[in-house]
Amino acid sequence: MSGKTAENDVLRLDKWLWFARFCKTRALAQKHIEGGDVTLNGAKTRKTSANVRIGDEISVVLGPIKRTVTVLLMAERRGPASEAQTLYEEKDPPEKLRGLDAGLRRHKPLLSRPKGAGRPTKKDRRSIAKELGGRWDD
Repeated sequence: MSGKTAENDVLRLDKWLWFARFCKTRALAQKHIEGGDVTLNGAKTRKTSANVRIGDEISVVLGPIKRTVTVLLMAERRGPASEAQTLYEEKDPPEKLRGLDAGLRRHKPLLSRPKGAGRPTKKDRRSIAKELGGRWDD
């Protein structure tokens, strides 16, 4: 992996997350971005094609952990983990989230069903899907 250091180089956000090994696949990186788990320079972005530049700050919520990194280099390909770690600088250790911020915010409706209520009805599934943003199978 050879890093580019020119200031005008840009890379798609989903590719950068995949190159830096925050996500195993590019499709998974796209799901995190579209799900609102990624912020670029303090603003939530749902565009996978958002441009990442050197010096940008990216925050990623992966399950119960939030990581905030500063972009140092751009990559041309996905390489080994040791080289991927040179793409960013993490100033603070990963932050462990609690409560609704801990990645359970999407699944809270599923967890609040009373015990013994049985399977969700079609009406229940629709209300759950509405709270999840219209995505039941996510």
